[in-house]
Amino acid sequence: MARTRRAKATRVWFWRWRHNALRRHSDVVEARIVLATWILALLGGTLLGQAAAEGLDHSLADRRTAAHAVTAVLTEDASKIPPVTTGFDDGKVWAKVRWTTTDGVTHTARTKVDPDASTGTRVTVWVDGSGALVAEPATATEAELEVVGTGLFVGSGTGSMVLAGGWLVRRRLLSRRLVEWDAEWKRVGPQWRDLSGGKG
Repeated sequence: MARTRRAKATRVWFWRWRHNALRRHSDVVEARIVLATWILALLGGTLLGQAAAEGLDHSLADRRTAAHAVTAVLTEDASKIPPVTTGFDDGKVWAKVRWTTTDGVTHTARTKVDPDASTGTRVTVWVDGSGALVAEPATATEAELEVVGTGLFVGSGTGSMVLAGGWLVRRRLLSRRLVEWDAEWKRVGPQWRDLSGGKG
């Protein structure tokens, strides 16, 4: 039994950039759109991702510089405080603590402590330059992971939006090309039927 070989389609790379009889002006425009889209996606995504990462890195560094740890004393029994049932549950409760800054001013505020902590227990809290309670700043490792993640997120998001915009432009170009082809076929089709003797 004879085996029939199926012809393989040959891919022609960069055909829109080459001079040939089948290339139209819209093909050249589409090629330039594709090139511009990829350049903007890669370059814009890289630059914006890097800018976002550097901005966050500076912000986190400023927070680490501005905040410092002090020892506070728990002024109430944490075991008598009902647990928080809303928000992020880390197994701790909000209790009142008291601390004194280096200038001798005493401050009180609520912070999260272990639920079994008793009155007088010493806990570490973070304060700013004015002595006000602030959130614990991220460690160097946590900050690095957050900075890298932010850079990748912003960079990939920017690149994706640019590629989506380029795809939409190409879709509109394709729709316009199909309309032009339809109009040209209506003009040329009757001539082909005349040449073939009116058949088809």
